Amino acid sequence: MKVLTAAEMREVDRLTVEAGIPSIVLMENAAMRVVEFLEKEFAPLDKQRIVILCGKGNNGGDGLAIARQLLVRFELSALHLALVAPAEDLKGDAAANYKMFLVCGGSAQNEITPEMRNATIILDALLGTGIQGAPSGRSAEWIHEINHGFPLAKIVAVDIPSGVASDSAESAGECVDADYTITFTAPKVGQVLSPNAGHIGKLIVGNIGSPASFLDSVKLSLSEAVDFRHLMAPRPSDSNKGIYGHVLAIAGSPGKSGAAAMTGIAALRAGAGLVTVVSDARCMDAIGSHAPELMVSSIPAEWEAILERKTVVSIGPGLGTEAETIEMVRRLFDDVELPMVVDADALNALAGSGFRGRRALRVLTPHPGEMSRLCGKSTKDVQADRFSIASEFAAQRNVCLVLKGNRTLIAFPDGRVWVNPTGSPAMATGGSGDILTGLISGFLAQFPDDVETAIRAAVYLHGLAGELGAAAIGEKPFLALDLLRFFPQACQAIS
Repeated sequence: MKVLTAAEMREVDRLTVEAGIPSIVLMENAAMRVVEFLEKEFAPLDKQRIVILCGKGNNGGDGLAIARQLLVRFELSALHLALVAPAEDLKGDAAANYKMFLVCGGSAQNEITPEMRNATIILDALLGTGIQGAPSGRSAEWIHEINHGFPLAKIVAVDIPSGVASDSAESAGECVDADYTITFTAPKVGQVLSPNAGHIGKLIVGNIGSPASFLDSVKLSLSEAVDFRHLMAPRPSDSNKGIYGHVLAIAGSPGKSGAAAMTGIAALRAGAGLVTVVSDARCMDAIGSHAPELMVSSIPAEWEAILERKTVVSIGPGLGTEAETIEMVRRLFDDVELPMVVDADALNALAGSGFRGRRALRVLTPHPGEMSRLCGKSTKDVQADRFSIASEFAAQRNVCLVLKGNRTLIAFPDGRVWVNPTGSPAMATGGSGDILTGLISGFLAQFPDDVETAIRAAVYLHGLAGELGAAAIGEKPFLALDLLRFFPQACQAIS
């Protein structure tokens, strides 16, 4: 699903109007999507006490159109509309909708009254995607009231919660904390990136009439379960392990054999036909003891033979940072002509060098600290501008970058970036990254003709397994291996 900036949304609206759909019709369609949601989610709607808080811009115009549709379509027990500004300040389509609301018998106030406090639904139509900086004046006061002054109400944001910056991950002032957000045409940047995504609640996208082709040039997208459903299709009855790829996992060192084992087991759990783990000779017995399905081998003097007939290489988990290991990682990164997933100590080995992906796919999976070392910026700076840093780094280094964290980003060299919406704080535990490395490797091994979808699917299912596991056993008791325990449920959930 495409994700738009405010400027991109304005351009889509402009093109839509030029194509023959007036802006007042777009506003009417937006209102219809919200009313349809309310009717479905809060039935019977005539039993609800609804308060609509409107600003003076287009977002307020949407709220006014919603109010009129509710007024004429339902016999509501209570419908209150409050304008943050005098009615004479309304302009354009908002002013037109206000007049139609009055003609239909509606009335508006400029204050939040005591009668409104027992509302069961609050519709937030104060500020839209055009906000610049922190809300001020009455708008800021009403945002605070929405968050704290309606103890019985569910909060439904129209297009975007007031105060949320549409084009950045973090807003300047207080934002409405919505239970639901109904946005139009496509999600906005601020709705899908952390921490602003925490204000959105459940996100619903409504089609208001803009052709999908108007979004073709947009570079940012949001992963959805439907994107990966075809990867979950049943296998042919005459399947054999040879057709699902052979992962070579280069991982582990004394004291860190578990990282190698988790990587290999995750690749098998993802569906790879075969997995061979290459590690320090002192770790081989320990790695094999974790799962008899894993083949193990010691680090060879020459790599040509062991790379033969392999499909994907993963490298880094628990590998260590000795000088000879760093040299090995850099050489394999440059020379191996197979897709490679690079994580953990292998990322640290590449840091400070002028590495660049060349012919074969290179997937780097750093957490913010590792990204800091790769790009030479502080971890704070990385977290403050994850989108720009990920997209620029992927393009400059010709790699696929999986920047892990809350709302993991998957950036491709051509400038396209995908936001992953799944995940849980339960996954903040040692070994989660090793599991992800294995899952990506396993999916790449099976789907060599659709590598971008394979990478995104692994990230999505990794996060979904974390969500399911946290719901079942709690966040604090959760272990990295629980990701593999709940991974089959995650696959079933999107099938």
